[in-house]
Amino acid sequence: MNGSSNGQRTTGTDATPAANNQHVNGGSTDLLPQIHEALKLVHGPYSSNESRQQAGLFLENLKTNDEAPYHGFKLASDKSQEPVVRHYALSLLEYAIRHKWAEYSEDQANALRLWVLELSQNLSSEDPLYLRNKTAQLWVEIAKRSWAATWLDMDQLLVQLWSIPGQVVHKEFVLFVLEMLSDEVFNGEDTVAIMREGVLSKACVEIFTPAVVLTEAFPNRQVENTVRCGEEGWLVRLGELLNDCLNVDLYNNPQYQTCAVKALAVYKSAMPWAIPRAINTARCVEHMCKSLAASSVVVQLASVEALHALYCRMHFTDEEFLALVCPMYKRETVALLRKLYEWSIVDPNAIDDEKYLFAKKFSEMISNLGGFIEQKISAIPEDCDLPNLLSLFLSITQSQSFVVSIPLLVTWTRLLRSDTIGGSPTITPLIAPLLELCSSRLIRYDNMPEDTNDPSLILLLEDIDTLPERHAFLGNYRRYSTTIIELIVRQKQFEAIYHILSQIDQSMQHLYDGQPPFSIEKYSKTSMPVLRVDAHFTVVEAALKGYMKWRSIHGSKLQEDDQQRVNIENNLETWCERLLDLNFDDPLIRKRVLQLAGAFSTTALDKNVGFMLKVLEHILMTQPVEKPEYSTYSEAVKELQADGAYELQRLATKMPDNLLDVYDQLEAKVEEIIDSGRLESKRKVTYQTFLFAIIHRATNIDPVARLEKLRAFINPIQQVWQNPQMGNSISSFGGFCNLLGLDKVQNYLVSHRAHEIRDWAHFGLDNDGQAIQAELEERLKALPLRSTKGFLGCSTEKVEKYSPSHIISRNLWRDTLPVILPNLLKFLSHAHAFHNPENWAGLPTEMRPLVSRILTDRFWQAGISEGTKEDFYARVTGTKTTMEGFASSIRGSIRTVRESCYSILWCMSRLDVDFYGFEELPGPLAHALFSDAHCLSTHQLIALLNIVRLLVDDCPVKVRSHFVTPILATCFTQMDGKISAEWEGATERQQIQTESGNLADEMKGESILRQLTHAAVMMIGGFLDPARLNPQTAAPTHKVISTYAPDEDSASAYPSMRKFCLASPKILEPLLMFLAHAIRMRDSRCCSVVLRVYRSIVPEFAGPDESLHSVREFVSTQVLQACITSLNEAYFVDLQKDLAQLIASIITYYSPVTNTPRQVLLSLPGIQEKAVDKCIAYIVVPGIILRQQRALVLDLLQDLKGISISEQGRISKSASTARKERSKMQQEFLKEQPKPETQGRRVSPSLDGVAGMFEEGQ
Repeated sequence: MNGSSNGQRTTGTDATPAANNQHVNGGSTDLLPQIHEALKLVHGPYSSNESRQQAGLFLENLKTNDEAPYHGFKLASDKSQEPVVRHYALSLLEYAIRHKWAEYSEDQANALRLWVLELSQNLSSEDPLYLRNKTAQLWVEIAKRSWAATWLDMDQLLVQLWSIPGQVVHKEFVLFVLEMLSDEVFNGEDTVAIMREGVLSKACVEIFTPAVVLTEAFPNRQVENTVRCGEEGWLVRLGELLNDCLNVDLYNNPQYQTCAVKALAVYKSAMPWAIPRAINTARCVEHMCKSLAASSVVVQLASVEALHALYCRMHFTDEEFLALVCPMYKRETVALLRKLYEWSIVDPNAIDDEKYLFAKKFSEMISNLGGFIEQKISAIPEDCDLPNLLSLFLSITQSQSFVVSIPLLVTWTRLLRSDTIGGSPTITPLIAPLLELCSSRLIRYDNMPEDTNDPSLILLLEDIDTLPERHAFLGNYRRYSTTIIELIVRQKQFEAIYHILSQIDQSMQHLYDGQPPFSIEKYSKTSMPVLRVDAHFTVVEAALKGYMKWRSIHGSKLQEDDQQRVNIENNLETWCERLLDLNFDDPLIRKRVLQLAGAFSTTALDKNVGFMLKVLEHILMTQPVEKPEYSTYSEAVKELQADGAYELQRLATKMPDNLLDVYDQLEAKVEEIIDSGRLESKRKVTYQTFLFAIIHRATNIDPVARLEKLRAFINPIQQVWQNPQMGNSISSFGGFCNLLGLDKVQNYLVSHRAHEIRDWAHFGLDNDGQAIQAELEERLKALPLRSTKGFLGCSTEKVEKYSPSHIISRNLWRDTLPVILPNLLKFLSHAHAFHNPENWAGLPTEMRPLVSRILTDRFWQAGISEGTKEDFYARVTGTKTTMEGFASSIRGSIRTVRESCYSILWCMSRLDVDFYGFEELPGPLAHALFSDAHCLSTHQLIALLNIVRLLVDDCPVKVRSHFVTPILATCFTQMDGKISAEWEGATERQQIQTESGNLADEMKGESILRQLTHAAVMMIGGFLDPARLNPQTAAPTHKVISTYAPDEDSASAYPSMRKFCLASPKILEPLLMFLAHAIRMRDSRCCSVVLRVYRSIVPEFAGPDESLHSVREFVSTQVLQACITSLNEAYFVDLQKDLAQLIASIITYYSPVTNTPRQVLLSLPGIQEKAVDKCIAYIVVPGIILRQQRALVLDLLQDLKGISISEQGRISKSASTARKERSKMQQEFLKEQPKPETQGRRVSPSLDGVAGMFEEGQ
């Protein structure tokens, strides 16, 4: 850069280039009109594309010119120029500072800085705001590079600008500089700021903090270079400015309003890192509270955001708490907060955007404020107005807006967990309304019609657009509400339970008030009576959970507590009996009654045998009749039947000894029900497994008699598996099709030329087609799969390994497994092969594409599918006698076989070495699982991956090498090929959008592909988790821990799953290949997981061992290239930090032993060798922090990476736009929360679809 236009350098810091404009010669002056012309072409509405592109290229190239900064300064200084010209002029200076600073001499850097200082000094209120902000950005860019090093008087210059009398434009400028500087130093990702983070952060603390505080906090500190000006520091100056602004009429003085907002923005930026004593000394909380009372919504909102930033700090000492938090608990402040909340309440039918945005921010700030009460309850002074503060908490929780309410809902869960707070008289008056509120909010709003005139639903639909996010949010709201009910019951057992039950009693008497009477013909699963009962019973279940937690720890007052327990349980029994006596026509209401009664009989009333028998009788006598002509009602009846079966199993497993006493009567009743002829095969198996479970789990039965009775259930199943006729049928694929009746399917499709029928849903089946449908169903029932799955599941579900029940199961099935397994694998292999069009020999070649169409599941997906789930079921049921229904019957048969095989395999895996010990099993099992897996749909592959994960998880470590290796090696190879191909197809479809394409189907397909990819990467992440222990080593429950020592054959003597996978080339190669491909898959959630996995395993291959060479080279090329390519795409902008961190890890660990990472970086276009070597040298320096490594990579690749969100500039937003944006807290509420791990035996996986989202009517 030349300091003057004639090519001679400026010497001396006070020889400013501005003094040299008389030297401008012809060559330079010619540029000015060219710049004018180019900018006109770029911004002119009538410019041709070609001329606009050429002009843009000229303007960009000009930035690299050595004289560009000088021209930028001259143009920017010329107030006669149009703002767009001056803005471009500032961009010339910005380019020089950002990209050429390191090349400049000290004199040149000084000259450039002086230009920026002069531009800053000459700003006026007539200059557009974006020019003033751009100038402040230039100041900050220079500060990041030289402040506290060669530039020591920056603070003095800011103070001088601050002190200029008259207009507030220079104060606004200083405020913007301070805010941006704070953000860049403490939160930014700019390489320059990160590499100087230590110096810059220390300097920021220095200039913001009053000198007296620095002296007190750091009495021994040594100051080498003084960077501050004055004693007060910026926190004090900000407070004084705020005070001055608030003392004038903000409404009629907008410049003071703007100043106040900007001062509060600096507070917001500084509160997370400022020294608490400095915040107190500068009276920041006082100034922010005064701002809350201002007559300006924007000032109030800025104040709330600043307070929120302060109270997001997690830890304060007692002294800091008293100084910074307790002032908010004082009577005057609480009264102000109450007024502000009441003012912010909006009308759902005419939302005031500014008010509503304020209410949301205010709620989050108050929630954070409330969190300190639980932390510091003993330190709160007596003059704090906690009663009114807690009352305010309740009022905000009662807000009609769930988004405003939920932060305080979280606060209540924290407060009520404290015995001190929960038992305090202060909180007692709030318990009843809080209980009432949480109970009323448990109705399933996501099942209510969107046109319902409910204020809360209106606001919710306004706040959250998409169904999945709304579903997740409401799930979290329900979770917090039930937690509060549970905590209240733990604190106030008798009063709370009595209140809840009496309220529900009253409501149940008026269930259909204002609603149409029950009608089978017009039945709806989401009618208001159903939703109300569900909400009421959810309240009772939460109360029951709270009572059980109290009961499990009660005993400090033994006699008093026991008497209270007896009284409570007597009342519960009386209430439940009244509930069972009520008659309901609605099957879903009856289902909830069954669920609740079953819950009581196995928890609070688990010692009450009489009540348990009443519940059992109620279940057995509940035999509703289906009405096939009314599909929705019939579906509800099926749900009731399924839940009755589940409750029977729960009673049998929880209370087997009590049921054993009446076993003969139960057996007779079950036989009577089965002999009635009204049960389908599935329900028959359910009743039989109920009896089986009683015998299996009972403890007071003779072992020999038990085994004899259990074998009586198993023997008929074993005989079917040994049937030579069935064995011959499934010895070939054709025989398998004949056995299931699928051979006739192909002939029917050919004879009716199904491939020429466009709309299968409107093509009715003839008698032959309906006969084939019926035969498919009957053939399926004759197979032993369902009964085997039922009894095996009953033998292993919720059975802890090595417990007495587990030993019984192993003894019972040990001789049966070898009989079942060979034919089971054939069933599975043929079921997968059925998806391969090559195996449909009866279909002509032109009809082969039909196979995919026939076997692709129909499912409803929230937020994507048209209509409601009920509409979907109605469509499925309505097409049963059409060609679409015919296809549904075909895939239903295959799906039942396929997923029954999965479930049986998983149940077998629970039998330990009796399953895994078969030496010849792994090869055939891998073949059955994966030989035709590539033909399964992405939807179906999720279930396959699930069973693979479970089989691997359950494998005993001593046979892991033999069993797991072929399974995982084949699995990862197949998954890589299938998922990579699906993503390539999805990318191509996005690039070639056709009008005829079904957008909903494409969205569903991509959604399922994302779920499959996530299932795959999470499975790998689980296998490679460094914290994962081998089974049995995690908790030696059957040995005394103090004396426990692993023997040579114990699980701890074997390598962990992570080490096993990384040490097995057969597993590792396809695993790493899939993960490398996954970095390029456009799914940020999955890519994030993959990057974390790679970061964890990169160090494992850094050693000098030659055996690690091939892996290291693969990572240094394929993985590194994938990261760089993704970094170059705008889609992955949110993952730039993660991508850069993995690149840095590869450089850190592998550069010392291989030159490959360097060669890959050098092969990139526009990357200089000097820059690469410098970057590598910095990254491998011992002790460098991760943030700096990441910044170095991003800086090296800055010309390649997609535009970062942080680089897209600050855009002012309207209140309505800002209201739609979500805070971090709101984003968390929109996420599905992981369900807690169940203790002991895991629940059998549901393989009937994907997590309840995807279902197809049978």
